[in-house]
Amino acid sequence: MRVLSANLFSLLLLCALASVFYVWSALEDRLERHKRRFSVPGAGSFHQALPVDLSAKTFRALLAVPAAQRLHFGDRLKTRLNLTNQPVSAGNRDYNMNGDNKRSAPREGPVKLSPLEDGIFWNEWLEDTLPAGFTEEYALAWQKKARTYRVVKLEPGCGRISNQLATFADGTKACVRYGINADQVQGETLTYYLARLLGITNLPPLVLSQLDSDSEQWESVRTRIDGLQWNDRAVVSLTQWISNLTGVITPAPLRQESSGLHPALKELWNKTAVELLELMQWTDLIVLDYLTANFDRLVSNLFSLQWDSRVMERDTNNLLKTPRGDLVFIDNEAGLVHGFRVLNMWEKYHNTVLSSVCVFRKRTTQRVAELHTRRDSRQRLLELYRDSEPLSQELGFLSDEHAGVLQDRIDRLYTHIVHCKGKYGQL
Repeated sequence: MRVLSANLFSLLLLCALASVFYVWSALEDRLERHKRRFSVPGAGSFHQALPVDLSAKTFRALLAVPAAQRLHFGDRLKTRLNLTNQPVSAGNRDYNMNGDNKRSAPREGPVKLSPLEDGIFWNEWLEDTLPAGFTEEYALAWQKKARTYRVVKLEPGCGRISNQLATFADGTKACVRYGINADQVQGETLTYYLARLLGITNLPPLVLSQLDSDSEQWESVRTRIDGLQWNDRAVVSLTQWISNLTGVITPAPLRQESSGLHPALKELWNKTAVELLELMQWTDLIVLDYLTANFDRLVSNLFSLQWDSRVMERDTNNLLKTPRGDLVFIDNEAGLVHGFRVLNMWEKYHNTVLSSVCVFRKRTTQRVAELHTRRDSRQRLLELYRDSEPLSQELGFLSDEHAGVLQDRIDRLYTHIVHCKGKYGQL
């Protein structure tokens, strides 16, 4: 009886602690997104923020959930994708919120052309209208600056207390991620470069920096670093801070009451081009989050439905939008390394989210098909990472086990795309 009472007390204590952590994390994220809705000096015009909704909606505490149940798409697949030999272009337009945008202006009313082609792919004319996001040229220019400019100020403002908002000497800002452990910085960094491999340009540019006591870049904020008790040899990530961003609500086709985002969905033909472009970016987001096992976005919302039936009606965690409609995927620290460590806790939710989508960008699926066919995702990601980041060896890379998990998820994603092609290819 005493053993039973002790176990019951321990369980109640664990639930209480998890609830406190859950509410605190949600409040922290809400306040952070609220701050992002105001322009910073020198970053453009003021954008009035929406009222803050402090309702708890995400669950970051790593509580055990039922064992993952993998999706089965059938033993035999008679349909195969013929995508690997087609040329892919990641775009060549720079991201600039206040600059000229060379893409065609989205239509306000329902589109007259079909939004889809070849069954499961967004139409080419729609892909050509997609915002370019943070292009490689734009990212390289920002990274060059971020590696050399002096940091003159560190202050709270980038989500977790362990992170800081840095101000450079020219007045621009970046989020500094000092992870509780290396997993978080690795996850943020490697997710960025995996997105580059896939041609997904919705992630702000990122660089690594070392808090060396002899570094001129950090000299002006050395007292602040000491006060934060940061290790002076730690490797941190700096991600471009983007102002004038607003929250994003999960689209109706991706909510729990919907049948999913698939080619047979009649509502697609009543959407405006603006709405279709946002849905297209959501499909890229779901592809990326599945591959990286990032549970701290749509997956955590799905999990939270157990006690919060309206979670999908509020802003999605770690997802923001620019005034012109670009989705910005922020705070990807839960992806890859940490996401793979806790995969069994979240896998059935990852599978549920992926199974809700059967429409994809053709250019993204081409990259996935190529990585599946060549089975060289580890090598290609490592080469891009090392060629692009001088501090890659200091931060480290995926273990062989986790590199195998990544390739396995690429293969599973490819199988799912093939399944969708076989089911809807004749529409």
